[in-house]
Amino acid sequence: MSELSDAVDLLARVGREAGLDEQGVRAEGQHLAAAVLEQPGPSSAHTVWASAFDRPASDFFGAVPKGRRYASIPTPLLSTLVAERSTRAAGYAQALADVATAACTMPGAGQVSVGRATSVARAQLAAAGVASAHGPGTATSGLTPPGEASGALPGAGGHGLPRTPEGLELWSGDLLRRAQEQSDRVRQMLGQPPATPGGVGGQPPATPGGVGGQPPATPAGAEAEATADEVDEAVEQEPERSVEELLAELDELIGLDRVKAEIHRQVAVLKMDARRQEAGLKIATLTRHLVFVGNPGTGKTTVARLVGAIYRALGLLSKGQLVEVDRSELVAGYLGQTAAKTAEVMASAHGGVLFIDEAYSLGGDQYGKEAIDTLVKEMEDHREDLVVIVAGYPQPMAEFVATNPGLESRFRTIIEFEDYTDTELSAIQAHLAGQMDYDVSVDAQERFREILAATPRGPSFGNGRFARNMLEAAIGRHAWRLRDVEDAEVSDLMTLQRQDFEDRDAVDLATGPDEPGTGADTPSEDPP
Repeated sequence: MSELSDAVDLLARVGREAGLDEQGVRAEGQHLAAAVLEQPGPSSAHTVWASAFDRPASDFFGAVPKGRRYASIPTPLLSTLVAERSTRAAGYAQALADVATAACTMPGAGQVSVGRATSVARAQLAAAGVASAHGPGTATSGLTPPGEASGALPGAGGHGLPRTPEGLELWSGDLLRRAQEQSDRVRQMLGQPPATPGGVGGQPPATPGGVGGQPPATPAGAEAEATADEVDEAVEQEPERSVEELLAELDELIGLDRVKAEIHRQVAVLKMDARRQEAGLKIATLTRHLVFVGNPGTGKTTVARLVGAIYRALGLLSKGQLVEVDRSELVAGYLGQTAAKTAEVMASAHGGVLFIDEAYSLGGDQYGKEAIDTLVKEMEDHREDLVVIVAGYPQPMAEFVATNPGLESRFRTIIEFEDYTDTELSAIQAHLAGQMDYDVSVDAQERFREILAATPRGPSFGNGRFARNMLEAAIGRHAWRLRDVEDAEVSDLMTLQRQDFEDRDAVDLATGPDEPGTGADTPSEDPP
């Protein structure tokens, strides 16, 4: 069994302990891994992925677009855990980061995979408020103590999870140790030494009687229970963000002036409605559902996430989580199945925001009509605790909303997202680099502007996603350039140079075809 499949097995265990559906957890891990493994041009990535998960190689190409979005937003299941303030959110985010790390060390991975794994890990960890991807007990902290796990999980060699405390401790410790080893390999690829010399993943060498350098739990699971208690206390102490703080975060985003003004106006109207209701006055019947129109990568997902948080802070939503989907996640293979599939997706968004990217793709056939009919019904049945935001290109979205009276009556507010300027894209890239402890040199910035000037700006231009993809490719190029430099200075490890942006394959990947839901939409932890 490969290290990648082991990492997804660990993710499945963490997810199940968090009360998540194991099949859904595995799907998230596999989609994430596919996006990290994706390479420009011909490669063996699809066969490596298929072998790791015992799936047809053709499934890889459907998994990639779903996983790409996780470079800028948390996975739907992590988003749900964060919205519920679950004590398991941090462990699940760290397990997702371990999957990304495992994927970029697989034989089919290339230079670009290192940068993409860095983006994915940072996005997931930042969403859960985790500062570091790896450390003692990261992914397994707070899990059910050994001997109390229910059911069986696949372990090394395809066997079930050991039923004895000693066997379970060894199994989970071995997987954690492998994840930490993967982290060190990536650090080495980036020209960085292990966190602490002499051990795996920054841990001291293994000592008799313990796993991964840690002493045996006394009693079994006591350390895990203590960690869970500490997380509980931290979650309880974490303050809720106010509307003003969330609006300030919106205002800090690069560009999007017209979008910011419209969101501020919406908030002002909703606040006034609340005040009038408290005073016993009549209020206007306003729909909270929104239409976002604009080209890919213009910040739509970022703003959708903030809208969910703002509505929660205003008391209009109970959770405020964002669930992002496209047609493939709403439509089933046969008539009659789509309604159930769409209803299930919408159920996961109750209390928050359902964001449907390229929603116009639902029009034009019976399958899409079934999804739209279910969408309208669910919006009515759960109108008090559900917001739906549909997004896509301007003209197709106008036609989509007009096709169904139920949609037209519910989507009355249209917010337009303009393309970014070259200056804004350069600022976005510099901000993203800083979040990952990289600096973009002056010469590298100049090279990026040259690439921007030579890149056509049609409807398929990726905007913020283009900037992020170029950065990820540069990070991989940087790691390869310094792979044999053992005495590199810290400034060398941090600074991306002009030659890191010269890779032709990196440009080809950044300007590749659009896929649903892949915008570089990012809030304060990930600019738009």
